[in-house]
Amino acid sequence: MKRVLYAVAVAAFLLAIAGCASPKSSASEAPAPQQTPQQEAAPTEGQASNAMAEEGETSAMKMSIGGTDVTVEWEDNQAVADLQALVADAPLTVNLSMYGGFEQVGSLGTTLTANDVQTTTAAGDIVLYSGNQIVVFYGSNSWAYTRLGHITSQDADGMANLLGHGDVSVTIASGKEE
Repeated sequence: MKRVLYAVAVAAFLLAIAGCASPKSSASEAPAPQQTPQQEAAPTEGQASNAMAEEGETSAMKMSIGGTDVTVEWEDNQAVADLQALVADAPLTVNLSMYGGFEQVGSLGTTLTANDVQTTTAAGDIVLYSGNQIVVFYGSNSWAYTRLGHITSQDADGMANLLGHGDVSVTIASGKEE
């Protein structure tokens, strides 16, 4: 008798669990809300950062090199999130120094979350080196970096003009509308 009761209890339990996992089709339930044309499906990781940028959130950081505004396509990673938090309340200006004839390097004054991978850079790439230095390229190099973004408003010649003639400063600011 105990085995029968146990089997019935287990069967009832399994049916209850199965009922919770499957959709119910009871007539008394309200229909699922329909998506209106104004609503969109949940964004993917990359779309989420673009959506935040369109809404003026911190993901739309602004950058200038030597006083020239540049457009940056920022990566969607923890280092960029750390950088966003760093500039949320006030812009960050970093003095860069020429290095190797293909990049400018400067200390952030703090350490960001690094996820270094072997990378071949190109003109316009912005990377994190050693967790605490920002590097902006006007040439190419291959090393282990954490990608931060890419400057899309300048070609290789434009990057060489901005960075190839001596030390410069870079300012990164929140993209929030003031």
